Amino acid sequence: MTAEIVVVPHTHWDREWYEPFQRFRLRLVALLDEVLDTMEREPGYRFTLDGQLACVDDYLEVRPENRDRIAALVESGRLAAGPWQILLDEFLCSGENIIRNLELGMGRADELGGSMPVGYLPDMFGHTAQMPQILKRAGLLHACVYRGVPSSVVTDAFAWVAPDGTALRTQYLPLGGYGNGAHLFEDPAHLAERAADFSARMREWHGPDGALLAMYGADHSAPVRGLPQMVAGIGARMDTLSGYVGAHPGDVDGLPRVHGELRSHARANILPGVISVRAHVKQAMGRAERMVERYAEPLATLWGDSWPGRFLDMAWWRLVDASGHDSVTGCGVDDTAQQVAARIAEAEHLGQAVRDMVTAGLAAEVPADGVLVVNPTPARRRGIVLMDVAGLDPLVGPTGVPIPAQTLAHAPTVLLDAEMDPATALTFVHGTELYGQHIVGWAVAGDTLTFTVAKTSTAAFDVAEVRDALDGVTRVRIVAEPRRTVAALVEAPPLGHTSVRPRANGDAHRAPAPFAEVRADDRVLDNGLLRVEVADDGTLTLTSADGTTLTGAGRIVDGGDVGDTYNYAPPAADRIVLEPTSVQVSVAASGPLVAAFDVVRTYRWPAAGDDVTGVQEIPAASRTEATEEIVVGTRVELRTGEPYVRLRVEFDNRCSDHRVRLHVPLPAPATASHAEGQFAVVTRGLTAEGGCGEEPLPTFPASSWVAAGGVAALLEHVTEYELVDDGTELALTLLRSVGYLSRNLHALRPEPAGPQLATPAAQVRGARSVELALMPYGGSWAAVPPAAETFRHDLLAVPGTGPSSFDLPPAAPGLAVSGEGVVMTSLRARDDWQELRVVAMSDTDTEAVVEGAFTRARYADLRGRGGDEIEAGSGVVRLPLRAWEIATVQLAD
Repeated sequence: MTAEIVVVPHTHWDREWYEPFQRFRLRLVALLDEVLDTMEREPGYRFTLDGQLACVDDYLEVRPENRDRIAALVESGRLAAGPWQILLDEFLCSGENIIRNLELGMGRADELGGSMPVGYLPDMFGHTAQMPQILKRAGLLHACVYRGVPSSVVTDAFAWVAPDGTALRTQYLPLGGYGNGAHLFEDPAHLAERAADFSARMREWHGPDGALLAMYGADHSAPVRGLPQMVAGIGARMDTLSGYVGAHPGDVDGLPRVHGELRSHARANILPGVISVRAHVKQAMGRAERMVERYAEPLATLWGDSWPGRFLDMAWWRLVDASGHDSVTGCGVDDTAQQVAARIAEAEHLGQAVRDMVTAGLAAEVPADGVLVVNPTPARRRGIVLMDVAGLDPLVGPTGVPIPAQTLAHAPTVLLDAEMDPATALTFVHGTELYGQHIVGWAVAGDTLTFTVAKTSTAAFDVAEVRDALDGVTRVRIVAEPRRTVAALVEAPPLGHTSVRPRANGDAHRAPAPFAEVRADDRVLDNGLLRVEVADDGTLTLTSADGTTLTGAGRIVDGGDVGDTYNYAPPAADRIVLEPTSVQVSVAASGPLVAAFDVVRTYRWPAAGDDVTGVQEIPAASRTEATEEIVVGTRVELRTGEPYVRLRVEFDNRCSDHRVRLHVPLPAPATASHAEGQFAVVTRGLTAEGGCGEEPLPTFPASSWVAAGGVAALLEHVTEYELVDDGTELALTLLRSVGYLSRNLHALRPEPAGPQLATPAAQVRGARSVELALMPYGGSWAAVPPAAETFRHDLLAVPGTGPSSFDLPPAAPGLAVSGEGVVMTSLRARDDWQELRVVAMSDTDTEAVVEGAFTRARYADLRGRGGDEIEAGSGVVRLPLRAWEIATVQLAD
């Protein structure tokens, strides 16, 4: 028997996975009923609730009467809850989502008696580089991890160092992870032998002194009755994880140091295929996060009449819930993925509602023929805005200066012209509304009744007058005012707004500010910053102003994938399709503000994997001889002032068991890539560390951009990428189609990652589209983040709703944030403060300069607790930042 083992009873609760949420919750309720009964019956019992408050909240929604029972156990220290709201996937959500997850979890745990002071990360598929800084700035001094730990770690504790230098004591869970003690008490007749064997194996990791951590639990496991007696019987003691970790000081002196992200395959599978499976879910997540983080919250903070806190709270609850490591990952059954997608859609809708509420108030000050333009970025910018305006008159801004504009399309003016009983036509009229517009006039000429409609109207309309004039009318026409879609080059203040309107009598003697025109000649686009040429095979040659050139960009490569939602696996004899059977190129826009080509390539892709049944020998022999004709359309668009070309790739996926990637040859061979993640830029090589058996494919996630060898891809959502062909080409995964949650037999993974269940929806058949941009650059990647900022956050156009007699209101700035490498990640209201979060995306120290209508400023931690005051004279704050530092400040009048 041994006195050196600390047994931590726990459950690892997958909120949704191979069953959808509500089915798992039924089991959770039964489990927590048993936990409460057992702990109240056996006072020596301790239990750890998987580090996530979701277990408690999901339970209390069904058993609200048991809240006080849970709170009593949490407050006593016997039941460890939090600090997370949900056990997330760290790479598939934004950095801000990670912070809000902690904020929600720790806040809810405090209401119940206190949060577990350990950043428990037991089953995530690797860990982001900035997690030590995030945890420490939230007040946590310990982390606990399992997957992703490199082979250099040979002890059960190490110092995990974030890019800014923050070092956190981190408990590693060797020899089985969160279930390393799960079999300790299986055979009551041999407890002493099992304990001695556990001690001998763990002592190799721990060293000669100190207690050994035995995580006694597994997926969805319940407490074992009589466990305190069995623990005492082997001379061990029972505790929570916080009790064990809390016995160690938070200092890291003498511990081995591990820097940055943890994505090694050396000790455990990290299942990297989850980055690319069900890509439309990742796409929706990125869109919803941007809507809430960069549109709804900042606009409501600066321009809203009152803080719509409840709406934004609901949006964040859904985003956090969707970030679960078996949720947004897409590695659950189809029912789970469907529910996650609905949750994400609700979050986006809530964000849209808040955005629209705020902009509606601003648009009421803009005349009805005008357009409000809102800038969601914290820097003054001049960029293209797509808007719908009436008539053909030139556009002007608030000062009367002409605004450069290019007509992209004209709306139809004849909405109806048909033989019809006019009485029937009158039933279409509702007040002044007709065909979604408003009646501004009507006339009867011969046998024809003609309505004239427009987007807005102040004219009186009496349907009785029309009815009296219908004698002899047999034909009805509805004619709309001329309207056009234009691209306008608008200058907007930081996090502020301006407006434009068409005016025939604008200040004609004043010329618009000059701009570099975009040309579309033959198969070449050129805006002075970038030249784009379309080749006969539909690929692109890009040449930047400094001469950086890449040729063959945008090649579409289709190959087989007989893996599962966790891991890619090629067939033994793959059929790679590189060349299209036909290519067509047409002009979509010819400048001077926007120029674009439509490139249409037709391919023959194999229809499926050959005999992919889930029980075949691994890997499958080949892909089917049967093929599908797939048309891939690519809009290639260049705008004035942008050093990157925008691509929109669309196709109808009618094939199964395959992977589609977009390839970009690099201007120069690269030995490493640089990818933006959660508050950091991570540098990765051409290989990944292996060791546990899973094939260490060097496929990695990039959140908003990835750069290598002189070209960057700007991304709308987290995207899987790989440097291939010895670092000469970048491959971006557009689609991965698979048919199983997990395969029992997998070519690149030695063991199942879950149950072998069919996931036909993970084949993601149907219309797919992806937007990205390619940007050649010389030297370092420093110019890439500002470009990604504008690519990902379009200027917002909102129709004016004020009286047409109104003048355009003057442009109004909001809050400006500047500094070399400084990026704003959040702006929201908190009590009487505006809370701003920035990060220094730079490997050198820098300074953030914040300018706005405030007179007071103070630092805050990641939970919003105010700290030291900051000098804020004349509405300017200067924040010195270490390289890669995350800083939160609060501002007030």
